[in-house]
Amino acid sequence: MRPARALIDLAALRHNYRMARELGGARALAVVKADAYGHGAERCAQALEAEADGFAVACIEEALELREAGIVAPILLLEGFFEAAELEPIQRHDLWCVVHSSWQLEIIERTALARPLTCWLKLDSGMHRVGFAPDDYRAAHARLAASGKTARIVAMSHFARADELDSPRVAEQLAQFEAAAGGLSAEFSLRNSPALLGWPQLFRYGHEGEWLRPGIMLYGATPFEQYQEQAARLQPVMTLESRIISVRELPAGEPVGYGARFVSPRPTRVGVVAMGYADGYPRHAPSGAPVAVDGRPAQLIGRVSMDMLTVDLTDLPEAGLGSRVELWGAQVPASEVAAAAGTIAYQLFCNVRRVARVWQG
Repeated sequence: MRPARALIDLAALRHNYRMARELGGARALAVVKADAYGHGAERCAQALEAEADGFAVACIEEALELREAGIVAPILLLEGFFEAAELEPIQRHDLWCVVHSSWQLEIIERTALARPLTCWLKLDSGMHRVGFAPDDYRAAHARLAASGKTARIVAMSHFARADELDSPRVAEQLAQFEAAAGGLSAEFSLRNSPALLGWPQLFRYGHEGEWLRPGIMLYGATPFEQYQEQAARLQPVMTLESRIISVRELPAGEPVGYGARFVSPRPTRVGVVAMGYADGYPRHAPSGAPVAVDGRPAQLIGRVSMDMLTVDLTDLPEAGLGSRVELWGAQVPASEVAAAAGTIAYQLFCNVRRVARVWQG
């Protein structure tokens, strides 16, 4: 059997969720959209259900998969519904729904519902993807409340630059939210992972009406480019690993892999690893990207292929055929691999599709 696999540490997942609750001092929806960022939404939700206040997904398809897996906790649809026909299964499966646009509000107003909805009314405080403009927010809230179709309304927004620890934009968006939504609702939701980890000076409260939305931090990856004290406490949940399947002894001056992007500067031992971009490892990771071979630091060399990649074993004489290679995990932070490849850990995790997932803890 091909040795490439992703080990999912569910104990680490629970640790990170508890840390989010500790930092925020409020209820927290565990964000498990995109198959729990590639970690397996059903198993991750099952591992958290005993203590999570609820879950958040992108769309109804993801929510129904969780319901079919036996998850009974609240589930929020972060993108809301896409057509009126979705309101029936939303009610039937007791799903919570984000309302971010006038067309959604109009559909709710004119649709006969069997029971009222729990709606999260989204304010565009500066992200400029979805949400009601600040000048329109109070009117949207009034219409939703007057519709008689809601059991409760939660005011929410989303930060665009909370991962930049020196950005003034977080405080500006918070002020925009307070101006637009202040006094409208006893319940609200603002803090995502970077806001929870990096902005305690702006959020000194744990309000009983607040809902936290931890995402990437649940999976043990930092949202910041630089070291951050709280992020350093996170435990990585996914370990992507494989093994050396071939070893080559090359003299100096020999190219390795497609395009001859790496040429051996000295006599070089090359280890071939059963892992490639079809497995989710980034194709654009350059020579020098970190890996660990049998627990010791090593480097990627040459271009990543679809099913294989190559690493430098020259300074690891004991490594060879069958040696374990960690592509990211406890020894090789996913954020460092992502930075080398010009992407983010979110994308690395979501791209892990073909490799077998093994859940532990």
